[in-house]
Amino acid sequence: MQKHIYNTITFLALIISLGSAEAQMEALPDSPPIPKNNPQTEDKIELGRQLYFDKRLSKDNTVSCNTCHNASGSGTDNLPTSTGIKGQKGGRNSPTVLNSAFMSVQFWDGRAKSLEEQAKGPLTNPIEMGMENHDEVVKRVKADPKYIEQFTKVFGKNRVNIDNIARAIASFERTLITPNSPFDQFMKGNKNALTAEAQRGMKKVQEVGCMACHMGPNFAGPTLPEGTGFYQKFPMIADAEIEKKYEFSKDQGRYEVTKNENDRNLFRVQSWRNIALTAPYFHNGKVKDLGEAVRVMAKTQLGRTLTKDEISDIVAFLKSLTGDAPKLKK
Repeated sequence: MQKHIYNTITFLALIISLGSAEAQMEALPDSPPIPKNNPQTEDKIELGRQLYFDKRLSKDNTVSCNTCHNASGSGTDNLPTSTGIKGQKGGRNSPTVLNSAFMSVQFWDGRAKSLEEQAKGPLTNPIEMGMENHDEVVKRVKADPKYIEQFTKVFGKNRVNIDNIARAIASFERTLITPNSPFDQFMKGNKNALTAEAQRGMKKVQEVGCMACHMGPNFAGPTLPEGTGFYQKFPMIADAEIEKKYEFSKDQGRYEVTKNENDRNLFRVQSWRNIALTAPYFHNGKVKDLGEAVRVMAKTQLGRTLTKDEISDIVAFLKSLTGDAPKLKK
């Protein structure tokens, strides 16, 4: 059974136990965690890259992993909800693939405990890539002699199967990290890397309580073992004006997976990394502007009404979390 951590107001006690909020701000590591059962190799990464961009893995040859998770852009498709085969629309905003290797669970509701498990899901989702089953995916891959040759080199003879397809894709995804943001440079000693506005914003997110959830190097919660999710109820505090405008509560979040009443409206805490690139925001993609997203979070999660200047400072800080884009093979 997948483990989880529920985040409530009492999680302020967690911050105290882990150290100060400032101590929870860390530069992004040079590399993400690598599972022992799927070590990285250059050949496996290259195989995964080709699979990631291959539209033949969808029923009608129109959708690849990259369609909804643009690896050369924001790691998303920047749409409110993604478009799958036959122009179908999914129900949630596409999470970024950038730095997803630092997340301990995948999807908004944390239903996949690893990148390998996540990679299998969209392939057979009837709205997304639409393959009838994983055997059909394997058949498509086996039809390409080049893939047969590559799988033999990476995994051994007669090892084209859905688990190895997922392992290869996940290996490529683990290279999609974005280090060296202005914030990272600042944390490593370059005190000129952040503007005065961004530094005020950095202090403000600590002061108002944002760091109760958005801590750690990925600003998505504490570093946890793979398969252990860090979740937050959203919205935490009812706000009639915000709910009427954005209808956040319609999506029951993790409850739709577990049917556990305690999971109603719980979502995986999302990363702040590259957030300036990933609009629109929230699970339903209904908020187009980063400043408005900050206002909404302050009201619904902290019960705070921020001034325009405070929001501007926080946005400046969030923009400082945009790192170097991954270098992709052409």
